[in-house]
Amino acid sequence: MIDRYSREIMKKIWSPENRFKTWLEIEVRACEALNQLGLIPDTSLKNIQKKAGFDVKRIDEIEKVTKHDVIAFTTCVGEYVGEDSRYIHWGLTSSDVLDTSFSMLLKESAQVLLDDIDVLSTVLKEKAYQYKDTLMIGRSHGIHAEPITFGLKIALWYDEMQRQRNRMQQAMQTVSVGKISGAVGTFAHNPPFVEEYVCEKCGLKPAPISTQVIQRDIYAEFFTTLAQIGGSIEKFAVEIRHLQRTEVSEVSEYFSAGQKGSSAMPHKKNPILSENVSGLARILRANALAAMENVALWHERDISHSSVERIIGPDSTTALDFMLVRFTGLMEKLLVYPENMQVNLEKTRGLYYSQKILLELTRRGVSREDSYHMVQRNALAAWDQHKDFKAMIMQDADVTALISPDEIEQFCSPEFFTKHVDDIFKRVFNSEQ
Repeated sequence: MIDRYSREIMKKIWSPENRFKTWLEIEVRACEALNQLGLIPDTSLKNIQKKAGFDVKRIDEIEKVTKHDVIAFTTCVGEYVGEDSRYIHWGLTSSDVLDTSFSMLLKESAQVLLDDIDVLSTVLKEKAYQYKDTLMIGRSHGIHAEPITFGLKIALWYDEMQRQRNRMQQAMQTVSVGKISGAVGTFAHNPPFVEEYVCEKCGLKPAPISTQVIQRDIYAEFFTTLAQIGGSIEKFAVEIRHLQRTEVSEVSEYFSAGQKGSSAMPHKKNPILSENVSGLARILRANALAAMENVALWHERDISHSSVERIIGPDSTTALDFMLVRFTGLMEKLLVYPENMQVNLEKTRGLYYSQKILLELTRRGVSREDSYHMVQRNALAAWDQHKDFKAMIMQDADVTALISPDEIEQFCSPEFFTKHVDDIFKRVFNSEQ
């Protein structure tokens, strides 16, 4: 599963062939609805269903003359159908076809992305359990804080991806709407039944109300969701980039045989996969902004959104697909260095025990301010003088008057920080593995 990038799937979804296929389905379904209303003869419908087709090259040829893609399409289909083509596009406006098709394509893309998230989540869960008890230092502000485990870090990523999956599922439902309501959304030429029939057959819901177009806040939600998911992948990637820094060296991306890291420096092993997805997340955010800019159209519709969506539809879905699959492969092959995590854990010589000592002093009657001062003076001295924090505390008469050396020894144990890891994992994964 290392290289599951579904480039061909997304390429097929957004291909002209597939786009025109959805247009044709919408047009034929509309004819079926009109037939049920008695507006198209049975013989004409059967002829349309049998003969309706298109040729991408022919559509392109016609569009060079018409300068209108939907008219070029219907003209091409008419060449296949013949006389009965007069019923095709009956009472429809271009956006009835374009918007309903766009929703169909986004829904299809969303399912690919949901599958990608599921595969990534499986890998994250496996890695979380693999490193559940692998101790490492936690950091806040980039500075050593208290110990955690590497498995906890990955479990957090898993949990975040479950939220993102829910958002993607919701966004897919939100965008699964179509409209066949005519030039300004009033159903003046076709009754609502036509819209209801077409949407049901195409796997969509009718928009409760529309103008000439489906309202663009619906699509804005979809593209901002893609940007959110991309932001999470970037977050995980940035963490890997930090942990791969030479001075940290706790994890690293897999470096294959024959791979080169730098044209100038043969020693380099760079986190290029993480950097790739970090950069692509910026594209998703920019495209989400473009989708939000599409919300405010003139009156019942203008065309300013169209050029934007022709770019952000295929680009954003394909970019996120790439990011999810690339990061999944990265995590599958991620190199983890527990021994370096231990070395880094020991760099501060036990300073991360400071909070436990602080709390024990307050529990035994010392004010928080005095307790803080007592612990901090030892912590700062241990840091400045490169001494062991526990040893410094044991030499402080003010502290040992309240906490015995045996108790200090007991409190200054890394295992103290990991005693609830299993509880956290049960919360995240809702079961034991």
